[in-house]
Amino acid sequence: MSFQFFFVLLYFVILCILSIYGVHRFVMATLYRIHRKDIPKADGQFENLPNVTIQLPMFNEKYVIERLIDAVCGIRYPKEKLQIQVLDDSTDETQQIAKAAVDRKAADGFDIVYIHRENREGYKAGALEAGLKTASGEFVAVFDADFLPQPDFLERTINFFTNEKVGMVQMRWEHINREFSLLTRAQSILLDGHFVIEHTARNRSGRFFNFNGTAGIWRKATIADAGGWQHDTITEDLDLSYRAQSKGWQFIYVNEATTPAEVPVEMIAFKTQQHRWAKGSIQVAKKILPKLLRSRLPLKVKVEAWMHLTSNISYILMIILSLMMPLTVDFRVHNNWMTSLWVDFIMFICATFSIMMFYLLAQREARKQTLASRLAYLPLVMCLGIGLSVNNCRAVIEALVGYKTGFVRTPKYGVKKVGDSWKNVKYGFKMNWQPWVETLIGLYFVGGIVRAAMVGAYASIPFLCLFCAGYLYVGLGTFLGRSGLFSKAKPLDVVA
Repeated sequence: MSFQFFFVLLYFVILCILSIYGVHRFVMATLYRIHRKDIPKADGQFENLPNVTIQLPMFNEKYVIERLIDAVCGIRYPKEKLQIQVLDDSTDETQQIAKAAVDRKAADGFDIVYIHRENREGYKAGALEAGLKTASGEFVAVFDADFLPQPDFLERTINFFTNEKVGMVQMRWEHINREFSLLTRAQSILLDGHFVIEHTARNRSGRFFNFNGTAGIWRKATIADAGGWQHDTITEDLDLSYRAQSKGWQFIYVNEATTPAEVPVEMIAFKTQQHRWAKGSIQVAKKILPKLLRSRLPLKVKVEAWMHLTSNISYILMIILSLMMPLTVDFRVHNNWMTSLWVDFIMFICATFSIMMFYLLAQREARKQTLASRLAYLPLVMCLGIGLSVNNCRAVIEALVGYKTGFVRTPKYGVKKVGDSWKNVKYGFKMNWQPWVETLIGLYFVGGIVRAAMVGAYASIPFLCLFCAGYLYVGLGTFLGRSGLFSKAKPLDVVA
């Protein structure tokens, strides 16, 4: 009896902690509603436009590099004031493709240079730092290989720097292959929550937010003042953002304009990206939070920094909760604890309903859609978030114990619409043990669903089904990613 009591007690403690992070979504949504009309405006306009360097860091991106270079050269800005650096660490034919594209644009009068490194020291951070040594611009914009900057990018960002306290301007991401599959649709919704709600809420309420590694522009002096690009974490963008803002530099977030990009089309690539982001956030938390919490920064900045940088720890709790959930159903029935489902309901409001409302709001604000359209994909988004628990739990544990891994980039294939081919592309990933664990946990929940039905715990079945679907979707989606079953399904036709 005592074991069962403490088992269920631990279960509710974990739910309470997860609920705190869930309530934080309510806070973000509330701050967004309060400040969404506080659109930032430049203090003035440059009489003489400053020199700008655009850096294009890449590694083995043969399918998208020409597209990027063409788009960057289409940005409206005086050629004599614009320098473009192609920072190529590639080891394959991307080198030849990039060099040829650079030569073509140079012949058209662009100040564009090709810089190749042999050793990839520091990975992306190292490439950016190396490029700064020869950067002629007072301001430095960065675009990853899968992005398509719009012609008005600099027109919408450069004049914010007339305020000498502004150190960085970030533009919102959009998703060129959003409609390609159910997976890309779900990813886009997850990213919209981050960019539309969180970034806007943090920036306009006076809290810290971060440069996202691309689709932003820096004052070069800010990078130097904050200590430069450092590669002791695998999210160099998040690290530099917190160091710069801690030194007093102001950041601006432009939610009203977008820079399109390609999201991963296969499950294993998406998981690799998520692993890097989750691990990097914990590395930055370990590096930045102790000093930040001791500083004289406002309390609201400290609290939000803690919630932002530590949120991925919840994935460890999600794994423990997942293993406990089917067993708690049995314990409750045999010990007449079914009244505790009221506690579950309260936790559901805090931990689950808050997330649902968060993403519904993000979709309403990001694009014109019917309520039916926004609701249609919500179960898939919830499943994907749950199914990532094994992947991101591993990332968090690696960061906490100090296990070092290299920067594993997410390859892109130039995929835009349903019907585009990508199954025979060159780049790929080695399969590891994770999808086996994810699939086994999913099957474990199948057993839990059957058991709940047998003992009459019908109220628990919807929760068990959600977790079951999440783990099976991510696990089987990894195994069958290029088969087309999980990654090329046509999206639901409910968009307004």
